[in-house]
Amino acid sequence: MSYNLFLLAFVLGIGGTFQYGLQISIINSPAEYIKSFIRETWLKRYGSSPSEEITTLMWSFIVSIYTIGGLLGSMCVKYMSVTFGRKKSMLLANIPALLSATLMALSRLSGSFEMIIIGRLFAGVCAGLGLNIHIMYVGECAPQKLRGVIAITASTAIAVGKFAGFALGLREVLGVEALWPVLMAANAIPALIQLLTLPFFPDSPRYLLIDKKDKEGCIKAVKQLWGDGDHMAEVDDMIAEQEAIRGEKSKSVCDLVRDKSVRWQFITLFLVSSCMQLIGVNVKLLQMEIQESAPFSKPTGVLCTDHTPPSHLPVGQGFLVDRAGRKALLWKSHTAMALALGLLTITLALQDSFSWIPYCSAALIFIFIMSFGLGPAGVLCPLPTEIFIQSYRPAAYAFNGASNWIQLFFLGLLFPFIVEGLGSFCFIIFLAYCLSMAIFVYLVVPETKGKTMLQIMEEFNRLNYRGKKGQEALQQNNCSLTTVTRL
Repeated sequence: MSYNLFLLAFVLGIGGTFQYGLQISIINSPAEYIKSFIRETWLKRYGSSPSEEITTLMWSFIVSIYTIGGLLGSMCVKYMSVTFGRKKSMLLANIPALLSATLMALSRLSGSFEMIIIGRLFAGVCAGLGLNIHIMYVGECAPQKLRGVIAITASTAIAVGKFAGFALGLREVLGVEALWPVLMAANAIPALIQLLTLPFFPDSPRYLLIDKKDKEGCIKAVKQLWGDGDHMAEVDDMIAEQEAIRGEKSKSVCDLVRDKSVRWQFITLFLVSSCMQLIGVNVKLLQMEIQESAPFSKPTGVLCTDHTPPSHLPVGQGFLVDRAGRKALLWKSHTAMALALGLLTITLALQDSFSWIPYCSAALIFIFIMSFGLGPAGVLCPLPTEIFIQSYRPAAYAFNGASNWIQLFFLGLLFPFIVEGLGSFCFIIFLAYCLSMAIFVYLVVPETKGKTMLQIMEEFNRLNYRGKKGQEALQQNNCSLTTVTRL
């Protein structure tokens, strides 16, 4: 296998999911400096200092506008990836990143905190585009036997981006009052790196063959990315998928929601991706719990949690996804998380009873985070590429991205009230969810490891068209892929 495929994964990561992780982490360090800048600017403009409520409101806008930008970017994924292709869309996603960096770098010089708000909005647009197009692009470029390893590089880039944001925010680097505009403009560097390097790589072979009907371009891209070996079996699978689509145009998000032929794929994607947000909020709560309750000093607690995120075993994660299978990892990890949460509810209730109980809580929290990283955080990367054929894939990524940003907003709004009302017993909600997901995946979701896109579609067709009426509908709509597979 040519090293070009891994270089492409690296280049896509730099301007893709790395930006998402960077923006999540980098905003924490200059918080007090930006609030101080808001007060100074307000005083110069209006001759009086703003109230604490106004300062908090402006800071909240700066933080939360990022999710609005992410939602807007996700809504453009389907149109851009189909109209311009995966490669050009990824390059265009760097434009809002550069605009964002420019606005935030010049904000203090211009005396405008509104420029920070607009800059964060553009950063969110970049993240919404890059997060989804990156995973779709790299998933379509990977051969069948390496889909898991290559797709997991997206999760790796998020983890590296979070760490980079933390490292740049240290006082010894850029985390001082004089340099916070430079810190906030750091996203320009990965954007420029990708703009300079990505043009040397081809577009997705699947996009070239199925959407553009460029077989020669597809074979050329395959050779450049995979090497000079015999890859005709993979190309034949792409041709079979092209025949199965029968020239249909790319589907819209409304088609994705309504179409019976992808109903269970849609349900599976929604439930698994929802787990990322719901359990991701839970991970943050657990991090707060270990910092406040565990028998560590606060700096040690912060280091042990905030900077060992769940996408922490990126290399082993990728090989495990390809070796153990997506289904097995999902249901087993959800079961482990449910058990950890059940025991954690007990230990937190007894936290002050015995001196050794806090150590048990800390161990259970790490078990939960490890299970989350090995299961949902790893499997979600290759899953949308595998369970949807080419005509539905852009719409699936657009829906997945938009729903994730919406869920993130509402969970951030409602979750503090749930915690305040239930205390440590709020983990019972997550326990029930994890247990339900384990049962759903074990009983319903088919295994996708080592299967072509058409074979996976056939597996889901057994769910989408169950019963006599379903089989008749399958035949009437010519959705059976047996003939195509034989061809």
